[in-house]
Amino acid sequence: MIGEDGAQLGVVDIATAQQAAIDANLDLVKIAPTAKPPVCKIMDYGKYKFEVAKREKENRKNQKVMEVKEVRLSPSIDTHDFETKLNSAIKFLKSGSKVKVAVRFRGREINHSAIGAELLQRFADAASEYGSVDKNAKLEGRSMVMFMAPKA
Repeated sequence: MIGEDGAQLGVVDIATAQQAAIDANLDLVKIAPTAKPPVCKIMDYGKYKFEVAKREKENRKNQKVMEVKEVRLSPSIDTHDFETKLNSAIKFLKSGSKVKVAVRFRGREINHSAIGAELLQRFADAASEYGSVDKNAKLEGRSMVMFMAPKA
C-alpha cells in the first residue's frame, strides 16, 4: 500500500487499507492489480482522472496531424500537365503535407505498368529538392502509388 503523500506503508490487509482511506476521506485505488501482492494507493480518484484527462488533452493539442494530399497522373500525360501536377505537389510538400502520387491505368494501359513506374521515378527526381520518397512505387489494383514526405 502507498499512502496519500507517496510514502510506502508496506503490505497491509484490505480492511486496514480501506479504513485508512476512509479516515483520510479519500479513495483506495488499485494501481497494479496483477502484482503479487496487488499495489494500492490512497488518493482522490476524481482529481486523478481529471489530471489524466487534462494531460491527454494537452498532448493532443501539441500533436501535429500529418495531412496526405493526392496527385493523380495518367501514363499518357503530356509535359505541361506533368509540370502542373509537379508544381501542385511541390506546393503541398512546402506546406508540410505528405503527397500520394498515383498513376491511374485505364483499359489495356495496365499491361504497360513499366511506363507508370518510369513516370513516378521521373516525378520523384523532379521533386527531390522539396521531398523524398517515403514509400516506393507499388501497384495496387489499377493504380500505381508512391508516397513522398517533405524534407525537414
